[in-house]
Amino acid sequence: MRYVEAIVSKVVEASREVLVEREWDVKLLVLSVIAGGHVLIEGIPGIAKTLTAKTVAKLLNLRFSRIQLTPDLLPADIVGTKVFNQKTGDFEVVVGPVNANLVLADEINRASPRTQSALLEAMQERQVTIEGVTIKLPEPFTIIATMNPVELEGVFPLPEAQLDRFFLKISMKTLSKEGLIELLRRGTLKIEEAFAELKPVANADEILEGRREISNVYVDDSVTDYMLRIYESINKHRYVRLGVTPRGLIMLHTLAKCLALSEGRNYVIPDDVKSAAVPALSHRVLLKPEVLAEGFSSRDVIEEVLRIVEVPRP
Repeated sequence: MRYVEAIVSKVVEASREVLVEREWDVKLLVLSVIAGGHVLIEGIPGIAKTLTAKTVAKLLNLRFSRIQLTPDLLPADIVGTKVFNQKTGDFEVVVGPVNANLVLADEINRASPRTQSALLEAMQERQVTIEGVTIKLPEPFTIIATMNPVELEGVFPLPEAQLDRFFLKISMKTLSKEGLIELLRRGTLKIEEAFAELKPVANADEILEGRREISNVYVDDSVTDYMLRIYESINKHRYVRLGVTPRGLIMLHTLAKCLALSEGRNYVIPDDVKSAAVPALSHRVLLKPEVLAEGFSSRDVIEEVLRIVEVPRP
């Protein structure tokens, strides 16, 4: 059985009952969960970031947890703490909301650097340490962190090391005119009812089977060379202050393989690399301040590089 193709197809199809024009975002989220990666979602308030994450969690039959991050939130509020049990006379470890399969870290850039670092340990090590006691987190385990791109006050920018830990970034766009009309036609009540009626179409065991498929995807040397040329061109670009890390290149490679599987192929083609480039690399490319002031984004640089770098011939 082709697990990745089946899971992605079923989740994307079922999500249409609740979400409008979010097929690509849902696909990327599902592939991230299968690959065991973490996701950064950027989008203005009210664009269905939370609903998208909850919908994917429900369809995959995964334990979901939401953390609303604020400047006064402490690491213990996320990872957990020790609580005194009066009956036994002992301190017991109580794991926090990070102990779930799919954790939505809402407005991650509002959390203090100390709290962000607690999340980083969970992302990196897939475990948390509570007063010397190490707790393994469940598998699959994915953190979905959201950010508001227009909010500047009271935020703590994510350090480069933490940004690089995210498998991919989803920039959620506003709906088209047709999408907005469909949203109004459905109304809030219909969407809530549709969400309540959602039934799981996959489970954790199938997700882990899908993860095993990734290592069996063939990548031709010419396609690997294509990825390397994209990587080098981005890092040498005149607008770039800090380019893609080797980890970023690995994530591009992995996402391209995931996209191939989702299309029913066990080999990567250049179009998979093109589709993977912006979500896998845009949050890792930091531009020079003067370029940002002119309105350029990392996405612009990546898209320019994709136009310039020669595509390998079949």
